[in-house]
This record gives sequence, structure tokens and C-alpha cells, in this order.
Amino acid sequence: MGRVIVDCALYRSGRRVEETHNLVRLAAEARRDPSAFVWMGLFEPTESDLRGVARVFDLHPLAVEDALQAHQRPKVDVYGQSLFVVLRTITYIDATSDVETGEISLFVGTDMAITVRHGDGSELTGVRARMEGQPEVLAHGPAAVLYAVADTVVDTYLEVATELQTDVDELEASVFSPARTDDFERIYKLKRELQELRRAVIPLLEAFAGIAGQPMPAIPEGARPFFRDVYDHLLRVQEVVDSLEQLLSGILQAHLAQVGIRQNEDMRRISAWVAILAVPTMIAGIYGMNFHHMPELSFQYGYPGALLLMLGICTGLYRAFKRSGWL
Repeated sequence: MGRVIVDCALYRSGRRVEETHNLVRLAAEARRDPSAFVWMGLFEPTESDLRGVARVFDLHPLAVEDALQAHQRPKVDVYGQSLFVVLRTITYIDATSDVETGEISLFVGTDMAITVRHGDGSELTGVRARMEGQPEVLAHGPAAVLYAVADTVVDTYLEVATELQTDVDELEASVFSPARTDDFERIYKLKRELQELRRAVIPLLEAFAGIAGQPMPAIPEGARPFFRDVYDHLLRVQEVVDSLEQLLSGILQAHLAQVGIRQNEDMRRISAWVAILAVPTMIAGIYGMNFHHMPELSFQYGYPGALLLMLGICTGLYRAFKRSGWL
């Protein structure tokens, strides 16, 4: 099981005092001391791995099942005196302007905080190091771990939203540029990425409103203001996502209108050239008829006269279409 345990340690009064993979001993120490708790990090555990942890910490089987199955909806579930929280991680890839998703599940009780990560974009080593440098916050117990992880994930949402804002601005400039561009694929891709961000944010709003606004198991009263801060950040992300979606819809409508206008311009150009070319075709067709008694056939200057007639009419049509904007 050591291959899936990223870190496991006992904390007392907000300070790391012991680290070991002997979960039974750490759990016993945490239960004896109200100021102590176990913080354990798992990365993509197998069913047997997580079942073993569940037996030591008495985790609810339904929560364990959800933690094993990735792609859960973000949520906060209450199981007795513990919480089960699912967060969806969002990572922006600069090289491809893509959005990758991952998942973090947290079991939060009075004496333990267990994180289960799925996906490469959900690394938490920096979170643990930062919290160990703030023992006064970590002294709030497992609730501080939940806050730190949630705050980090939501801050990532803000960063991704900023990157998507830049992409939308570039797309808007491309759509309204004089050059002819085909931006439908980029618009669709950005709408999909915004939907991924929305699916991560919206379910958490209600969940963290509950944590910040009402008593919850394993969440001390003194820790609730921290979760109100996370809730405020979620509201900011929601506002950005809503505005970007509205802007993208407007860009899509503008692009569709531009495509229609360009198609009309193309059809007018084609019609104008067809009209110009129809004149020499008609004249040539008349003189191509095999009749012996055509008055112009014996005219000495008939051939150059016909060519000059074609040229004159075509030139007049070209100028007329040019003035009208068809060419």
C-alpha cells in the first residue's frame, strides 16, 4: 500500500509530530488526544487499499465507493460525525490551451483528514507544506485541511478562468478582424472548457454555502469564516464563467452573421461575373449558328466589330457592378 500513500502523519496542536504508515497506531494516538489528528494522502488507491483505510478509520462504505469511482459530481455529504467532500480539479495547459480535469475526495472527521486524488492535476504536496508553516490555522484540526485543499482548488479555478478570459479575448479579436477566419472549432472548444469549469464550480456553491452558514460535523465554529472566504471565491468564479459564456454566445452570433454576409458577398461576385461572361457567350452563340443568310456574315468588319461589342458591353457591366459594390 506504500505505493499509493503520498504522505501520512500525526499532527498535534497544528504541528507535525510523527509520520509513519502504521495507520492503526496513528489512529489510536489521534483518538486519545483531542488536539491530534491524522492527515493522510492517497493517490489513485485500489479498492483493497481504500478498504483497509476504511476499516482503520471507520469510513462509511458509500463514501468509500464514491472515492474509488472517479468523475463524481462535486458535493459535500454528511455521514454521522464526518464529512465526505468531492472536489473537481481543473488545470489549464498553456501549450495546447486545453483544460484537464482531476478529482480529489476528502474524508474529514474529528480525528482524521484523508485525501484521495485522481488525475495528475491534483497534486497537494504544496498544500501540506504551506499548512505546516501555519500551525495556528492547522490547529483547527481536519477542518483546516479541508479548507486548505478547497481554497487551493478554488484559487486554481480563478487562474483557469483568467486564462480562458485571455483565450476569449483573442477569439473575439480574430472574429472581428478583417481577415477571413474559421473560428467555429475554437468557439466550440472554449464553450466545452467553460462547461467543465461550470460543472466544477456550481455544485460546490450550495455545498460550501452550507458549510459556511450552518453547523457541520467536524467543522468547528471558529473555522467557518475560512469557508465563507472559499464561498466568496466560488461566487467570483461563477460570475466570470457566466460573463464568458454570454460573451462567447455573442461572438458565435457575430461570427455566424459575418459568415452569412461573406456568403452573400461571394454570391454577388459570382452573379456579377456570370452576367459579364453571359454577354460574349450570347453574342458568340448567335454568330455560331449555321445559317447562310445572316446579314453580318458578309460584312468586312463584322468579326472585329463583334469583339469590340463584347468588350464594350463587358466593360460597362464591370464598371456598373464595381460602383454598386458587387465586385
